[in-house]
Amino acid sequence: MQTRFDVLIRRGLVFDGTGAAPRQADVGVLDGRVVAISEVPLNPHHASRVIEADGLWVTPGFIDIHTHYDAELLIAPGLQESVRHGVTTCFVGSCSISMVCADAEDASDIFTRVESIPREYVLPVLQTVKTWHDPQGYARHLESLPLGPNIASFLGHSDLRTAVMGLDRAVDPHARPTTAEMNRMEGLLNQAIDEGLLGLSAMTNPWDKVDGNRHRSAALPSTYATWKEYRRLHGLLRRRGAILQSAPNLNNPINAVFYMATSAALGIRRKLKTTLITLMDIKARPGLDKLTAAGARLFNNFLGAAFRLQALPQPFQVYADGIDFVVFEEFPAGEAALHLKQDLDRNRLFSDPVYRERFRKEYMRRWGGRVWHRDFGDAAIMNCPDPKLVGRTIRDVARERGEHEALVFLDLVIEHGRALRWSTVIGNHNPDRIRVNLNDSAAIVGFSDAGAHLRNMAFYNFGLWMLQLAVMDTPAMSPQKAVWRLTGEIGDWFDLEIGKLLPGRQADIVVLDPQALRRADLGQYAEAAFDELGGLRRVVNRNDGIIKATLINGQVAWADDAPSPDLGKARHFGRFLRRRAQA
Repeated sequence: MQTRFDVLIRRGLVFDGTGAAPRQADVGVLDGRVVAISEVPLNPHHASRVIEADGLWVTPGFIDIHTHYDAELLIAPGLQESVRHGVTTCFVGSCSISMVCADAEDASDIFTRVESIPREYVLPVLQTVKTWHDPQGYARHLESLPLGPNIASFLGHSDLRTAVMGLDRAVDPHARPTTAEMNRMEGLLNQAIDEGLLGLSAMTNPWDKVDGNRHRSAALPSTYATWKEYRRLHGLLRRRGAILQSAPNLNNPINAVFYMATSAALGIRRKLKTTLITLMDIKARPGLDKLTAAGARLFNNFLGAAFRLQALPQPFQVYADGIDFVVFEEFPAGEAALHLKQDLDRNRLFSDPVYRERFRKEYMRRWGGRVWHRDFGDAAIMNCPDPKLVGRTIRDVARERGEHEALVFLDLVIEHGRALRWSTVIGNHNPDRIRVNLNDSAAIVGFSDAGAHLRNMAFYNFGLWMLQLAVMDTPAMSPQKAVWRLTGEIGDWFDLEIGKLLPGRQADIVVLDPQALRRADLGQYAEAAFDELGGLRRVVNRNDGIIKATLINGQVAWADDAPSPDLGKARHFGRFLRRRAQA
């Protein structure tokens, strides 16, 4: 009897996500699974839908390992900005912030300022829908949502700490969890692993701040934990074979070595899979990526670690409206400005001579922890009520005015507020370093931060950047390696049954045009209204004509540069992915 197909993809060049060479074949999909990959043409008359893929690539769906879609999932679960670029699985709960255990207001306050999403939209949604307070309830809620992509989740340490200790004590630098509280944290983490969550995400960098009025500008709760507390939770992850995700303390990057040591078996214990942000050539810290990657390889190859640095395959281009950007949290004068909510209060501060001198000195300081290069000569004005300023750097304006660039920046914010929109590249500015880092054995491709910093950056199309590196005249790697690094390698490392296009596997599939990819300007700037957030204009990527179809669980979620009418509505495309239990 002839097999019938829900979808038949005909005569594409099929990459299976294992790193094997591609082959021209037909792919048959039935009931959400790949049921046939045949070099002999299959009968299109036995398919409900046929996608002609001659001259196109057929790959597993891309996996985005680092997003902050936690709030957007509750508001617009279709996650169209990722699906349109071939992403079929997203991880949430990154950087110690999840929406699993804490109550609605606490969950909002540890999320919104850090991720630059308006609290006035997130908090009411959480107050309406958040009826769960543990991993089991969260998993059930995810299963009830009409998901676009598949979702896997970490349990955030800041979320966990806040739920158990209360936000007051969780951000008190002198408070320590009691024995009962530590036991409760371990119990919830055990439940999270039982429910199939990936493990624990943490944060040691103190720049990320709490929102709201109760503890505004406190650092995230995870940063107040002692290494004794971390060791207990890491020990549980190790025993359960779960995964740790975190961020180093950028005031003291040497603490990344502690994470490498935490991951290492050292010949006496089980290794702990650990992934850290980020492997990036940063303008402010030239050479740090080389040093970090070398350390990771040392621990992995000789000390029994399972340590990966998340790497982004594109320039780290960022945008800011006035002073509204997380990089200003790096130094006290910037943090003082972001602590204030109202423009009038900020302008009063910016006009204070004492503050202005403090801001100038801290801007000029070149030592200490920083990610932003603090170079207004590398800061182009994109938009401004004064059209004569558009296209110029802030340093150019300062020279014309005969004043210091840091002070002129404050003056421009006083004059134009958030209408002063400017841009710079923080890192990944050297294409040669991007190539080297993406080929490094200690790298794992990710860190899009999708769902966060909506006015500041957009890396939804990171998968296309990765594949474009493989179709250039001088490719960074073979196409099959690039596909593997985006798909099969990630699925295997995180112990998820995704990332490979093989018979019997879940049919998460991308059909794309390699010639359109080769020609594309992937860095072109675009904005779109986020209707569910009051029409907020967010930065997006628009590369129409490359992705011909995105299938999630065998269903066509995106085709011909348009979403399925059901995406994010009543129909479930993606599912909550439960990580395989480890013996």
